[in-house]
Amino acid sequence: MLLLAASLFFVDPEPLDMPRAEAYLVTDEDGRCRLEDRYDRTDLWTSRAVLGCWSDDDGRVFTLAKLDVAPPAIGAHVTETRVAYTESCVPMKLNRRDPSRRRSAVALLSPFEPAPEACPPRQPPRGMKSVEYWQGTNCSAIVCTFLPEKSSVWYLAVWELAAGDDFAERMDTFEWKFLEGEWNTAGLWLGGEPLPASEREQMRADAHHSVTNYADWHWTDSASFTVLDDLPRDAGFVVALTNELPKMRARYAETVPTSLETSNALCVARIYCSREEYLDAVGDDMAWSAAYWSPERRELVAHLPETGEAALMRTIRHEAFHQYLSYACSMISASPWFNEGYAQYFEDEESRSWGEGIDASHDAIERLAPTLPALMMMNYDEFYGGSDAARRMKYRLAWSIAVFLEKGAPEVRFRPFAKLKADYVEALLKSRSMRQATLAALLGNEDKTKLFLDEWVKFWQDQDAR
Repeated sequence: MLLLAASLFFVDPEPLDMPRAEAYLVTDEDGRCRLEDRYDRTDLWTSRAVLGCWSDDDGRVFTLAKLDVAPPAIGAHVTETRVAYTESCVPMKLNRRDPSRRRSAVALLSPFEPAPEACPPRQPPRGMKSVEYWQGTNCSAIVCTFLPEKSSVWYLAVWELAAGDDFAERMDTFEWKFLEGEWNTAGLWLGGEPLPASEREQMRADAHHSVTNYADWHWTDSASFTVLDDLPRDAGFVVALTNELPKMRARYAETVPTSLETSNALCVARIYCSREEYLDAVGDDMAWSAAYWSPERRELVAHLPETGEAALMRTIRHEAFHQYLSYACSMISASPWFNEGYAQYFEDEESRSWGEGIDASHDAIERLAPTLPALMMMNYDEFYGGSDAARRMKYRLAWSIAVFLEKGAPEVRFRPFAKLKADYVEALLKSRSMRQATLAALLGNEDKTKLFLDEWVKFWQDQDAR
């Protein structure tokens, strides 16, 4: 698909990040609350300007960008919605202000500060109106802006070189194979179409943009979802997933309702074909994970494990609940007992098994009950801390609370816990504190807490008896 990638022997696409969002809880004129995502203008500009990024086995990285929109001022931190940003964008035009704006764009995308003035090539390449080099005396990368014939838009190419590269030799390769040789926009999506009017559809367009110039990547859309993947086309998993995601979302909303308006939210899932690709994308900090939900980037990231598609679907059910709850709570962090408990519950709603190595006998249940209030007051550092065995126990205790609320609490006389989930979400939106929400929903009432623990014990002892 991509002649430039083939010509410069780049075979590995580097993932393009979705822009980082900041969450705001706003009230509309009709009094209804909703989540509003705002973005740093520079982050939005960068994510839309970059057309693709590729690497080779020696660590060289090639980035191509389109400089059709004037960049924000460097260092200015202004946040706004996607729609507001799009409406305020200023096109880059071929006029006297163009060189200074072009240098500002180069400064935002170059790995180092560009030279004060651009240098022309040794000889004008064929097929180009103009070419400029911005690397100055720096020999670690080639930084080039170029204006192709029959174009009114400048482009930027940045080739970060490997240690030990001969700069002059790489410059010859760049000019011969890229600028003069096989540069061809026929295989590239260059953008330029008007963006949709709504926040959701602009987010979808940005998700498409992040993979559209990578030959092995595809997108699949439904009304409220976009799935990005590089799975084999005959895998069938994406079809199953896009059919399943709306059903998952409906179950989450039925089980944990929210008062927020969420119709403008888009759920993005990015699925890698292999764990190696996944680890390259998520970095060392997430090397322990099989998948994760990134609230900052507003995307669920996963990979197809060796254990197969069924295991991946269970993992996505888990992470997609985190995604749903984040939107339902305006990106305010919910307590781990609630967030992780229900995420595990939705992996397999019918399961009543505590798992291998956990004693769920009558006596063990009695001993575990007094630990629940402390668990429900934990933050994430406390919940994830400790040994593997301790962490596994905390996960299963959180799961056991969710199972009890769904399967046991409705059978308790007068249904005293019927509003616990709704009260928790409402208190979280008002207080913005996971601990205050837990106190408001349950633990602030001593009698209600005692009844909850007693009924939890009865429910799980009854499961053991079965």
